[in-house]
Amino acid sequence: MTVSASAPSTTTRQDGRGVFSWALWDWGSAAFNTVILTFVFTVYLSDAVAGDPEAGSQALGVALTVAGVCIALVAPVSGQRSDAGGRRKRWLAVHTTLVVASTAGLFFVRDDPSYLLLGLVLVAVGSVFSEFATVNYNAMLLQVSTPATIGRVSGFGWGMGYFGGLIALVIVLVAFVQPQVGLFGVTAEDGLNIRVVALFAAVWFGVFALPLFFFVPEVPSAGEPQRTSVVGSYVLLGRRLARMWRDERRTLGFLVASAIYRDGLAAIFTFGGVIAAGTFGFSATEVVVFAITANLTAGVGAFLGGRADDRFGSKAVIVTALLGLVLVGGALLVLPGKAAFWMGGLVLAVFLGPTQSASRTFLARIATPGRESEVFGLYATTGRAVSFLGPLAFSGGIALFGTQRAGMGGIVLILLIGLLALLPVRAPERPA
Repeated sequence: MTVSASAPSTTTRQDGRGVFSWALWDWGSAAFNTVILTFVFTVYLSDAVAGDPEAGSQALGVALTVAGVCIALVAPVSGQRSDAGGRRKRWLAVHTTLVVASTAGLFFVRDDPSYLLLGLVLVAVGSVFSEFATVNYNAMLLQVSTPATIGRVSGFGWGMGYFGGLIALVIVLVAFVQPQVGLFGVTAEDGLNIRVVALFAAVWFGVFALPLFFFVPEVPSAGEPQRTSVVGSYVLLGRRLARMWRDERRTLGFLVASAIYRDGLAAIFTFGGVIAAGTFGFSATEVVVFAITANLTAGVGAFLGGRADDRFGSKAVIVTALLGLVLVGGALLVLPGKAAFWMGGLVLAVFLGPTQSASRTFLARIATPGRESEVFGLYATTGRAVSFLGPLAFSGGIALFGTQRAGMGGIVLILLIGLLALLPVRAPERPA
């Protein structure tokens, strides 16, 4: 089921309070994506809980691969419910609550191998419902913007996510990770300082998600069927792809290419902290300090990439950024030491923002007028349908060669395949 771009149910105007409330959800969700999934708790799982960083990293990769497969199987149903008139906010509330609950449950994961399975299951469950919640959240963009403001509203939400993650990391570092005796007398015994971080992330997400549910109204019902079966969802997806194969070959090619390299980008976020600790010897404090610096650098990169996008075009920005990611990632496969990771990791961060923002601009410029909503829905669905590639490449590289560097090589390979798939896709026409 789709809602056309011209449907009145998706174009309600909102004031500044509605826009800010919508963006606060992204600010809050950064606590899970940045603190739990990327830089703090996954590092704790693979190092302290598992005991063996190599085995822990492989187990984490397997868990996230399973989560990716679940996302691929259920994404069409989740996307359909996101588009269904009158139910977006309800499903966003359900999925957000499940992410908050699974995050809070990580408090019970002690630094003992017997708790590893519990930690992996909770992280995987949180990852699945975080993806589903993001589908609902993105579908509400047209409810808080107009055609004249959609770009700046979307960018505002993206920026709020970056800075929300940054501030959450600073609080975590100062209050719990760095001091020997943290806030409320928390120490590292039984991993308590990191387990409390999970509670903090759950509260952070829950509190900052609330304004959206008070100040952004539900989309009016379009009077269309609210649900369909999993099989029906895949039939509909197949029809969309068949139509694109006939009439919009360039759009289909970009969807495939971007799905591949975007999963490589997601793998960098997911396993960056794990690699910093396991391969380059970063402590938990150093991982968080690096994460803070990388968030600032990524924000600067996104700003510069947006200006380059207007001047040189979306494809030029994406190709340049992906090439930079592949070259720097390849260099980190052989360079030792913390200094190498600091320098290379921050350069990687510079390229991340432009790749993400220019990809959205590329698709907006080639979308068929009147079908923008459908195309962006398919953009989200295809990205989630291959979300197992990055974790599989990372864990598979470790399984084959026994080192985290081999897992890094798997991520670089995904980025290279995505780049090669993008090269034949014709760039959007430049405006006169």
